[in-house]
Amino acid sequence: MLGVRDRVYESYRSVFVIGPPERPGFGVEGKKSELNAQSKMGSGSQTRSRILEEAARLFHEQGFAATGVATILRQAGVNSGSLYHFFPGKDAVLLGVLERHLGLLERTILTPAETLSEDPIERVFALLDMYRRALLVSGCRRGCPVGNLALEIGDEKPGARALIESYFEAWTDRVTGWLESAGDRLPPGLDRAALARLVLSVMEGGVMQARSAASVDPFDATVSQLRSLFNLLQGEARGGPSSSIELDRPAAAELEGARDRNGEQPSWAPAGSEEPIDASGWRAW
Repeated sequence: MLGVRDRVYESYRSVFVIGPPERPGFGVEGKKSELNAQSKMGSGSQTRSRILEEAARLFHEQGFAATGVATILRQAGVNSGSLYHFFPGKDAVLLGVLERHLGLLERTILTPAETLSEDPIERVFALLDMYRRALLVSGCRRGCPVGNLALEIGDEKPGARALIESYFEAWTDRVTGWLESAGDRLPPGLDRAALARLVLSVMEGGVMQARSAASVDPFDATVSQLRSLFNLLQGEARGGPSSSIELDRPAAAELEGARDRNGEQPSWAPAGSEEPIDASGWRAW
């Protein structure tokens, strides 16, 4: 069974990181050699996976429009015939990349977040903490890869838009399930699916602001307010007037002077998530 660090490591790679650690001496020529060997064994699916892996990384690093097919070919170490055997063009590669993200979501993001806490509400913040840690590893230079593509593509490509929406729906469906599991700890009339959508908006908006500011401070401030909202909702569920609720977590203003500078956990983070980040030995972004 994976330990906490292993789960978080795997999730870093899935949330923002594409591909395994870079192996010494494994450049384009090394990729070509490996792919040639795989081809001899009839391993076409691995060639397709390599193309999608590199395309996903490139789309994340420089955007879909700025990534040419020639760059994908070079980085994947394949020729044009191999790519066009699987994909009619770059738009088809985009669909494959989005399907790949959707396929990885359950195993490498949502399930690890769920296993980090037995408390369904704390699972929400464990999930957000994973995104925060990914920001720290990247120096706030990378956003959510699917969120990035959603902003870039807009409504220009209906097939891609449908996959992006499926990704976000799968994300919020799992969070909705956690909120439903919280039972009477939240008000009975609360629209838990709508609250899950708010959690997604907080994550995507916080990540975007953190990238803009080159700091996790905006992310922390935004999630801190979400934590305060959850405390208010739990107070309402206990029958106390909201004006008299004593918050268990500080509001954003109280985080001043205590922002993360050295990888320390913010006040909103769930208990037990203080394990230090170790990004050595693998390619972060």
